[in-house]
Amino acid sequence: MSAAWIPVLCLGVCLLLPEPAGSEGAVPITITCFTRGLDIRREKADVLCPGDCPLEEFSVFGNIVYASVSSICGAAIHRGVISNSGGPVRIYSLPGRENYSSVVANGIQSQTLSRWSASFTVTKGKSGTQEATGQAVSTARPPTGKRLKKTPNKKAGNKDCKADIAFLIDGSFNIGQRRFNLQKNFVGKVALMLGIGTEGPHVGLVQASEHPKIEFYLKNFTSAKDVLFAIKEVGFRGGNSNTGKALKHTAQKFFTAETGVRKGIPKVVVVFIDGWPSDDIEEAGIVAREFGVNVFIVSVAKPIPEELGMVQDVAFVDKAVCRNNGFFSYHMPNWFGTTKYVKPLVQKLCTHEQMMCSKTCYNSVNIAFLIDGSSSVGDSNFRLMLEFVSNIAKTFEISDIGAKIAAVQFTYDQRTEFSFTDYSTKENVLAVIRNIRYMSGGTATGDAISFTVRNVFGPMRDSPNKNFLVIVTDGQSYDDVRGPAAAAHDAGITIFSVGVAWAPLDDLKDMASKPKESHAFFTREFTGLEPIVSDVIRGICRDFLESQQ
Repeated sequence: MSAAWIPVLCLGVCLLLPEPAGSEGAVPITITCFTRGLDIRREKADVLCPGDCPLEEFSVFGNIVYASVSSICGAAIHRGVISNSGGPVRIYSLPGRENYSSVVANGIQSQTLSRWSASFTVTKGKSGTQEATGQAVSTARPPTGKRLKKTPNKKAGNKDCKADIAFLIDGSFNIGQRRFNLQKNFVGKVALMLGIGTEGPHVGLVQASEHPKIEFYLKNFTSAKDVLFAIKEVGFRGGNSNTGKALKHTAQKFFTAETGVRKGIPKVVVVFIDGWPSDDIEEAGIVAREFGVNVFIVSVAKPIPEELGMVQDVAFVDKAVCRNNGFFSYHMPNWFGTTKYVKPLVQKLCTHEQMMCSKTCYNSVNIAFLIDGSSSVGDSNFRLMLEFVSNIAKTFEISDIGAKIAAVQFTYDQRTEFSFTDYSTKENVLAVIRNIRYMSGGTATGDAISFTVRNVFGPMRDSPNKNFLVIVTDGQSYDDVRGPAAAAHDAGITIFSVGVAWAPLDDLKDMASKPKESHAFFTREFTGLEPIVSDVIRGICRDFLESQQ
């Protein structure tokens, strides 16, 4: 009896796979929603997917050809072989490949994967006895009481160690193939002990060599087993150890919402350096701190005295870490017998209160704007002032746990347009600023400063954020500004004064914090406010960083 042939996939040419003889009456293997291709150790098999699987929880990598770490049922729904009501599926094992693509299909977003050692594809399967008799099909959430408690907890992970962690491993010729594999083993042990899970730590991996390569992102895997598989598959790249280049790339490209970073969770990079970096790492450390990333350096085999002449900067560890206080640096003499170093490193990564670089000028400040609404401004110029305020505000990470914005308009009177606690999203804050109505009247800047300190900053006295006040005015105040400004400074509020047109330079300097030359700004025209935006933002970040030292 000759075997039938089934067309399985067409990628320019069609691939025909043989239908197994005698499969007509075979009973399909009952699987769960989350059974993966690598769990079926056969070249071809008929399986039966259950119904009502949660589409948003599927891990699927590729399109048509799927990495074997993918869910079989997820791949079958993604390809259109079955619907979410379940059904029979035939799975064919295929060799590994590179560059699994990301495609949205049938309600499932598959993910990219740079490389995997085995693949599979799926076609419509044959119905078997179990399906015909309607026998119950098990899922990843088993019906027995004991496992029902254990499985969700395992998937949730270590809730006491919530962190988004990038392991930046050394893939240069410095380390070589053998030590590279030992390094991967150590990273795998750390990942296992962290307690990776949906509600615990999430990890990704970047390889530093001539050019950095992100091997997998935070969103790709949420179980330790899958992460260990992924680490095992990473290949050695070679080249110079351009750690600085890789660290900068990681800080800028790895930690985004699209790649799986979570709001309010510490961002961490664990940098492994075998020997010393081939490039400058100090600038990369500065960039990482600006992005709120906590940099740990794990150095192995420090350069011996005879090698120090080859090192660009012998203090590279101190200049790259989040803080030069000993907490963020870790040393191992070599890659042999490293098991004893796993637990101390994991304890550091799970000590959230020490993650000082999670706080940045973009997410840990309260900024109030004191806006001149006097008659000399005029409605059209007032709109330019509001645009100036918006352009500063939109730079910051506004949220209920991040940066907060408030605005007060003043003439002889004061009007709180919105306080720090009124709006917790950037969209709402910017919308309210656009809709502020022009008051018109006299100019009493001193009273306005006192009002703002008392009514806007007063309720925030217990806030961990650093306080800033940005004053925008176009003329002479009819009252004293020096006393109220000094009181604001004494209350821990840093003042930036921005004057336009007829605003006296003496008033601007009296209101501004020290040093006056970097906290007081002036422009003849309202259109000149735009270039000052970046000066104020840089000033806020500079003052914030200095306050953290």
